Amino acid sequence: MRASRLPGSLACFLALALAAAGCGLSGGSDDGEATAGGCKVDKANVGSGALSGDVKGDITFQTTNLKKDFGDYFNGVIDAFEKEHPDTKVKWIDDPGDATFTQRLVADAQGCTLPDVVNINVNTAVALTKNGYLLNLDDKAPDAGKPFTGSMWKSSTYAEADGTKVHSVLPWYSGGIVQTFNSDLLKNAGLDPAKPPTSVLGLFSDAEKIAKVSDGKYYAFLANPSLRIPADWQQMGIQVLSADGKKFTFADDPKTVQWVEGMAKLYKAGAMPKDSLSSNQDPSNVYGQGKLVYGSTNPNFLRFIQQNNPSIYKKTGVARYMLDDLGHTVGAPQYIGVASTSKNAVTALAFAQFLTNAENQLQWAKDPNVVIFPSTTESLKDPFFQKVEGTDPFAEARKIVAGDRQTATADEIALTPGELNAISAQIQLAMQGKKSAQDALDEAQSKANELIEQGS
Repeated sequence: MRASRLPGSLACFLALALAAAGCGLSGGSDDGEATAGGCKVDKANVGSGALSGDVKGDITFQTTNLKKDFGDYFNGVIDAFEKEHPDTKVKWIDDPGDATFTQRLVADAQGCTLPDVVNINVNTAVALTKNGYLLNLDDKAPDAGKPFTGSMWKSSTYAEADGTKVHSVLPWYSGGIVQTFNSDLLKNAGLDPAKPPTSVLGLFSDAEKIAKVSDGKYYAFLANPSLRIPADWQQMGIQVLSADGKKFTFADDPKTVQWVEGMAKLYKAGAMPKDSLSSNQDPSNVYGQGKLVYGSTNPNFLRFIQQNNPSIYKKTGVARYMLDDLGHTVGAPQYIGVASTSKNAVTALAFAQFLTNAENQLQWAKDPNVVIFPSTTESLKDPFFQKVEGTDPFAEARKIVAGDRQTATADEIALTPGELNAISAQIQLAMQGKKSAQDALDEAQSKANELIEQGS
């Protein structure tokens, strides 16, 4: 189901960096030693059989650019864990999360010094799992998935060296997705804010009605297709990538042609600002000026509008995102992995599960400085997510997204900047009437596949 892949340049780096690492897992060798990713490890860390033993000793926990804003929270979690397990000590380090983050982590793994518990994204999870550097939780912690929503846990699998999909990470926090709109402008266009579209093409139909009455005074949304792909395509059930993630296939689906033709029709009709076709305008700013009907799909956008444009915030409505043919939304959660090279894997696993349990995830989600959604079923059912006072758009969005997260999967496709630019450039030509939708998509797919082959 998942079509995860690494950006080309990163894949090339990992191929070189890990070539000498003795990739893969081994339960033991002739001299009785076990290896993981080319590193000598405790036999209990690899092969079949759950981890067992006392939770004690020292471990290292690494996050990514979180210490500055959330030091109190993480120090509290660490203190609570150490209090529950008096013979443990957790050393917390925080990586700045810059452009060389993955390279540094790969170097740590190759040097057999990967932190015991590490916060990683999808690309890093792919690489570390393939090369044997993360515990296989299906073997080592068979019950690890119990706290998490079924859909998120089921979709959070990655391939080992032999292609076997395993759970090598615990899903952590993620953002959400929701429809936001200016209710007054919708009513001006003869649309009912209480009946939002349930499909992407349904949204396009509403946008066409907006164009007919707005007379250029306001617009449905911005024109740049890079703001909508591949999210729209995924919700429409279009297969953007081949199953192995090595080839783009979006141009082969008639629904993608419908989408491009719809975008071209809206652009011509005036549903979008003409000067926004290739610009990098922030939709939040234009929406805050009262010139867009539809706002950002990120719930955090609502707090921005509340703080910077309170009069527009009062007019803002929210609704569940369009599930369309897919039937659910997708997201890219942050993950917590446990190093298979850990010298104290029992304690590392215990801390990873403690950090991601329902109570601790909920506590962080309640921090007013962050808008995140837990991956645990019980957290999402908490009154914090379910209680809405009055007609507050942000509280309503939080409730909607929390319900949505119960069925959301981790199958979000992330395009590299080069791929997104190559695809968008062709669609922009079609929107201007310079190419047919099919020709534009064929060329976009060809150029994007060239980028995959070139590794860029």
